[in-house]
Amino acid sequence: MEGGDLVKKQQTSYTYWVRDTREDAAPLPVPRKLTADDISKPAQPNTLGSVWNQAGTWEEKNLNTWASDRIKELLKSLDSLEFSNGKAYIEGVSKCSGDAFLVIVRNKKRVGYTYELSLKFKALSGYGTGEWQIQNECKKIKGHLDIPEFSFGELEDLEMTVSLSEEKDLGAVDKSQICTAMRSFLVPIREKLHKFEQELKER
Repeated sequence: MEGGDLVKKQQTSYTYWVRDTREDAAPLPVPRKLTADDISKPAQPNTLGSVWNQAGTWEEKNLNTWASDRIKELLKSLDSLEFSNGKAYIEGVSKCSGDAFLVIVRNKKRVGYTYELSLKFKALSGYGTGEWQIQNECKKIKGHLDIPEFSFGELEDLEMTVSLSEEKDLGAVDKSQICTAMRSFLVPIREKLHKFEQELKER
């Protein structure tokens, strides 16, 4: 009786089962000796911060130079717009003022910016004379597109005002029509700023 109990106990024990493995069973793990490379290479932590901030606790980077240069570059690449009286194009960016930053807090990245812009525009007639046709007369039309302060995530609410540099010879109706036409730049400007925002998030 005691002998039968002993055999039964052996068959149900873990070590007995391991010794009785079948040929199709998975092979037992084989210990591997650590090499010199294994010992010399420390584990690389998955952090976003600088070398000195491996814990990723707090780090802020100033991105003003990159952001200002990139915004100007994108806005200068705007295509001209065609109108019945001629076309208009952006001559340059006369104001690009603001701040952009990247913050790492607890190993999580956050970006942001605040900017205000002013763009110079010029209107041409269909013949490229440097003037805009108004009531069969060609007049020189120049001005600014001013965009008040806007921040990250606010591009859908972007606003723009149009100011004309030389308007003494323009009637109220003509000025209103020109300003309305120049506000058409708001859509492509917003698209360029969306591109800037996406590039900022990917930094």
